[in-house]
Amino acid sequence: MLRGLTTVRFHTTDLESAKRWYTELLGIEPYFERPGYAEFRIGDYEHELGLLDSKYAGTLGAHGDGTIAGGPVIYWHVDDIRTTLDRLLSLGATPHEPIREFGEGFIGASVVDPFGNTLGIMQNRHYLDILSTR
Repeated sequence: MLRGLTTVRFHTTDLESAKRWYTELLGIEPYFERPGYAEFRIGDYEHELGLLDSKYAGTLGAHGDGTIAGGPVIYWHVDDIRTTLDRLLSLGATPHEPIREFGEGFIGASVVDPFGNTLGIMQNRHYLDILSTR
């Protein structure tokens, strides 16, 4: 069901400062940017580290009681986003972010598990590209 780590998304109230800080830390520039978001590819498997301007977090989805779960969102590659989401919900998770396209070849969603953790799922073409080279 969960095949491997794809993206870790951190939230920040100052995206420009966070980009500079992570650029300094990692020694690389973001490989992908759009308004409110920047993403780095890091490590041997080119895992994705995303920085999201916090003002956009509330537009992505809410927990069943209307509150937004905090902390990072960890996305895992799955083969079928709809089937996986349905299974998670059937096991007691609650919707957090609806299924949406992040970009061509990147479709994701997230839930809050019964213990308050945000669990992201994603069909991620980059994950499959890296896997095919191993």
